[in-house]
Amino acid sequence: MAGIYIHIPFCKQACHYCNFHFSTSLRHRDEMIAAICKEIELQHSFLSEKELTTIYFGGGTPSLLETAEINQILESLAKTYSWSDHIEITLEANPDDITSAKISNLKNGGVNRLSIGIQSFIDTELLASNRAHNADESLQAVQICKGAGIDNLSIDIIYGMPGSTQDTWQYNIDKALELDVDHISSYALTVEPNTALDHMVKKGTIILPEEIVVSKQYLQLIQSLTSKGYDHYEISSFAKPNKYAVHNTNYWRSIPYLGLGPSAHSYQTTFRQWNINNNAQYIESISQGLVPYEREQTAYADQFNEYVMTRLRTMWGIDLADLEKRFNPQLSTIHHDIAEYVKSQHVILEDNHYKLTPEGKLLADRIASDLFLVEE
Repeated sequence: MAGIYIHIPFCKQACHYCNFHFSTSLRHRDEMIAAICKEIELQHSFLSEKELTTIYFGGGTPSLLETAEINQILESLAKTYSWSDHIEITLEANPDDITSAKISNLKNGGVNRLSIGIQSFIDTELLASNRAHNADESLQAVQICKGAGIDNLSIDIIYGMPGSTQDTWQYNIDKALELDVDHISSYALTVEPNTALDHMVKKGTIILPEEIVVSKQYLQLIQSLTSKGYDHYEISSFAKPNKYAVHNTNYWRSIPYLGLGPSAHSYQTTFRQWNINNNAQYIESISQGLVPYEREQTAYADQFNEYVMTRLRTMWGIDLADLEKRFNPQLSTIHHDIAEYVKSQHVILEDNHYKLTPEGKLLADRIASDLFLVEE
C-alpha cells in the first residue's frame, strides 16, 4: 500500500484561524504545477511500493485549480506509479469553487472523493472566520457533487466558534446530518500563533467559548452523529460503516507516504522529511533538479510513541498483541501507566485493545503522553 499527498499552496483569502502554508497570490501557479510534476520524477525512489492506493490533494485550496491542472499532476503520477483497482483520489474543495461542470470534469479525470470545507452553516460564524462562502453555497455544493455522481463526500465543520453555544452547535450538527454525506470531520477551533485569530483574541475583539463549553460541544457531536449511525473511528472523524477515509486511516496505521509540493511532509518507518515552505524557493530548487527538504530520523522511542498516539486516537485502539510484536515493550509498565484512566472510565480494555471512551477522547493527548517512552 502506498499513498501520495499533494500540497496545493494557494487560497483566495486567508481564513483567520489557518496556519497552513499558502499564498493568496496565484502568479506562480503555472510554475508551481510544473514543479510538482517535476518533483514526482525526482522523488520516484522514495516509495518502494509502486501501486498507489490513495492520492490526496490538500492545501491551501486545491479546488482553485483548473481540472486540466489537476489532470496534469495525475498524468505525471501515472508515469511513475500504477493505480490500485480501488484507488481513493481525494480533493479538498471550498463550496464557492464547486460548479456542476467542474465536478463532472474532476470525476472524469479520476477524482472520486471530495472533502468540502464547510466549517459552519451559520453565516455570522463564516464571516468571523473570513471564509469566502456562505451557508447557502455549502448546501448547494453538496447537492451539486451528488448530482455529478460523486457520492463519496466528506465535509468539515468546526466547533468552539466565537459566540457559539450548544444550541448553535446543534444547529450545525443537524444541518450536517441533513446532507446525508458519508463522512464528517470535525475539529475544535484552535488559536494558532501569529494568525489573525491569535491577534484578535489577544486584543479581546473576539471572545472564544470557555473550555467546558467546547468539551460539551464535542461530546454533543459524538452523541448526535453516533446515534444516527456514524462510526466515530478517529478523534475528529466520523463515517458511515466502511466509508472511512482510506488515506487518513493509512496515516494512523503508519503506512509510508510521499508528500509533494511546498511544506508537504513524507513518512517512512525510520524517518520523516518535509519540503521547504516557501513557494519561490521550492520552485527554484526543483528547477535545478533538487528537492528542498529536511529529514529527521525517528528513534525507537519516537516510533513507539507515535504508534501509541495514533492508535489511541482511533476506534480500534492500541492492539497490545501488535504493539508487543512490533516493539516488545514491557506490557506490565503500560498496564500500570494506564490503570488510573481505566479506573476513571476514560479508557476501556476490550479484547486486548485499550480504547478511549467518549470522555477519554477529551484527554487523548494526556493519556497518550503518560504511555510515552522517554529516552534517558
